[in-house]
Amino acid sequence: MPTFVAPGIAVLESDEAALFDALEDRFQQIAATLVARPMAGPALLPVQDLARLDFFRNFPHLALPVAVLDEQAREELARGEATVPAPGHKLVPTGFCLPTATCYGLLVSLGERAYTAPEVITSIGRCFRNEDHYDGLRRLRAFHMREVLYVGSQAGVVDHLARSREIVLSLAGQLGIKMLHEPATDPFYLGSGSRSLLNQMDPVKFEFLSDDRTAIASVNRHRNFFGERLGISFEGEPAYSGCLAFGVERWVHALLQVHGDAGHALAAVNESTI
Repeated sequence: MPTFVAPGIAVLESDEAALFDALEDRFQQIAATLVARPMAGPALLPVQDLARLDFFRNFPHLALPVAVLDEQAREELARGEATVPAPGHKLVPTGFCLPTATCYGLLVSLGERAYTAPEVITSIGRCFRNEDHYDGLRRLRAFHMREVLYVGSQAGVVDHLARSREIVLSLAGQLGIKMLHEPATDPFYLGSGSRSLLNQMDPVKFEFLSDDRTAIASVNRHRNFFGERLGISFEGEPAYSGCLAFGVERWVHALLQVHGDAGHALAAVNESTI
C-alpha cells in the first residue's frame, strides 16, 4: 500500500510504482494512437497567464502560489535561531503557481501562434491542488496527470474526444473496471450565471468513473476559449481545443480496488492492448 508522508502526499511502493509505469506506458500508447507528439510541460505557471484564463476567478481555492522567504527569515534560519519557517516570517510572491492540470502549460506554450494543420500533443505533468480534503490515492495534493491535447477545428475536437472515449472505455473493460461516463462540472466556468447554464445545456466535460465513482479520466471540450484568450488561431480563426486526461494515481487506486493487489493488477495491464 502507498505511504503518505503528509495528507495528500503519497509515495508508491515498488509494486505500485511498477503498476504506475505500466499504466503510463498504456497511456503513451493511447497518445500515439491519437497521433500526438510528446512534449515536457513547465513545472511552474506565471500568474499573469492564469489570470488571462480566469483561473483565479473560478478556482482560487485550488491555487498553490510559489513564494520565497524574506531576507529576515532566511537570516534567522541560517543562524539557527529557527528550525522551520515561522508563521511570522514573510513570504515573498514569485509570480508563479504550481500547475493544477497538465494542459495549462502546454496551451500557454502555444500562445500567439497560427496553425493551418491540427496540433496534437501529449505530456505527463506533476499537478498540485489545494483541496478541502484528501482521500488516499483518490484525492491528492500532488499527483500525475497524462493529457492528450488537440488544437484545431471544432469538428476535429469532436472527433478527437469521440475516439478518446472509445479507447478509454475499451481499456477499462479489459482491466475489469466497470466504467461510467457522465457529464461533469465545466472545468473553466463556475457559478450560477449564463455560462454555467450554457454548460448544463451543452456539457463540455465528461468524466470516466471507476467502480467506487472515482473520476480516473476525463474528456474536455474547451470550445475556442483558449484560442481566444491565448491568441491561438487555426485557419485564421480562434482555435478550438480539447483534451483527454488521465489521473495516473487514480488508475492505480482503481486497479487495486478491482484486483486486490498490485501484482494481479499489473498482470491485467500487461495483458491489455490498445
